[in-house]
Amino acid sequence: MSNMKNIYKFLFFTSLLVTAYSCEDIVDGINENPNDLTVADVNEVLFLTGGQLANIQLQCGHLNRVSGMYTGQLIGIQALYSNIYGYNLSTGEANSEWGALYVGVITNMRHIIENSDSDLLRGIAMIIQGHAFGTAASLWGDIPFSEAGNPEIADPIFDGQVAVYNGAIALLDQGINTLGAASSAPISEDVYFNGDKSKWIAAANTLKARFYLHQKDYSSAMTAAQNGISSADGDMRFSPGSAVSGDTNLFWTILAGSRAGDLGNVTGDTESYLLQILDSTNDLSRNHAKTDETARRAYYTINPSGDNDGIIQEREPQNMVTYFENLLIMAEAAGRSGGVAAGLPYLNEVRVWLNSGGNLNDNYSGLTFNYAPFEAADFNSGGVENLSGALSANDAFLREVMEERYVSGFGMHMPYNDARRLRKADAAIAVPYFMVGADNTRKPERMPYAQNELLSNENAPAEDPGIFTKTAVNQ
Repeated sequence: MSNMKNIYKFLFFTSLLVTAYSCEDIVDGINENPNDLTVADVNEVLFLTGGQLANIQLQCGHLNRVSGMYTGQLIGIQALYSNIYGYNLSTGEANSEWGALYVGVITNMRHIIENSDSDLLRGIAMIIQGHAFGTAASLWGDIPFSEAGNPEIADPIFDGQVAVYNGAIALLDQGINTLGAASSAPISEDVYFNGDKSKWIAAANTLKARFYLHQKDYSSAMTAAQNGISSADGDMRFSPGSAVSGDTNLFWTILAGSRAGDLGNVTGDTESYLLQILDSTNDLSRNHAKTDETARRAYYTINPSGDNDGIIQEREPQNMVTYFENLLIMAEAAGRSGGVAAGLPYLNEVRVWLNSGGNLNDNYSGLTFNYAPFEAADFNSGGVENLSGALSANDAFLREVMEERYVSGFGMHMPYNDARRLRKADAAIAVPYFMVGADNTRKPERMPYAQNELLSNENAPAEDPGIFTKTAVNQ
């Protein structure tokens, strides 16, 4: 569903590589064609590019749009997306991302790790694997991990979600340690950081912090984030048009193509919860004397009929691992352990970044926005972030952090992961989003397994558990 011509180009290339791995000559030397492509003939950096582009599909593709619908940020208006919005999400909807993970990412990165002499390439490959596996654990729960990518094992076992998270973090640590012994070198095929090992190490630490946060290990999340991305210049983003000629923003690809009119966050007089809380005229508005969201609301508005020049325009970058995410992890972790005073500096750093324009593009940077620094008193009873006095000062602070993660994380899986993490034990600080015109009595907890995997892997569950089944870390 999240189709991008160049991503599929590399996935096709990947499939050829997988085939090359699995073929054996019946008799050595018989019928050999010296002109045939073998894996050994392929430049290692092409494996890197193929895996990175597949990772973009996993992080930013179809299931990303689904998680946006299931957190009140997007509206499935008609056809396929209307059905999904109504919780009719079939196992076939996961085939593309599942294939991107196991064929596109894991096969390519495994080849680099096992065969490359370059610590730089091997370290990067480990981090990409960790990123992909951690995301997959968050989306599906139990997945093939310990036996995944092994050409000797046709039916890999499904490892528990916690074990996969721990394995993903271990891969990130291995990548960080391997890069420590490496030298940075320009790699034009590295579509994220062009071989800059320091940026890879920082992104890996932010990913560690993310995956600890998913598991509610806030102390470890803080420790990792302290070594994470320290400026927006270190963001891992999919930047269409700069990496591979012809590639486009994956939202734009859908809405300008076969699914035009099927998905958006505004239709007629109906707006998503996200747009409503950004609207200063709405009763749900988060705007006040210190916050003006006029520009960000306009930038986030997706018109299903077209003429979009904000977050989904053709060449608009898509966030994957970011500076603002790292700051908000530290704000939450510090706030949980040390209260408002401990967490406030990190939240205010986010607001400094927002006041510099944040991720707004040139079409919206001239519109009104304001993110004045908060003071501790703003979270006391009667303060701008706690007018009713219904929350403690610390809960009011954490609620604002969660709400900023909800807004800033639009277009990422962040709001979906936060919703599942918080609504059981932290309802007071969870964003009380709703889906417009939908059944809000049920909340999805996971994505369905890929139909292809259920049909082909003897170790897969007999049937998909369903999207309302809680995963181990979100009981």
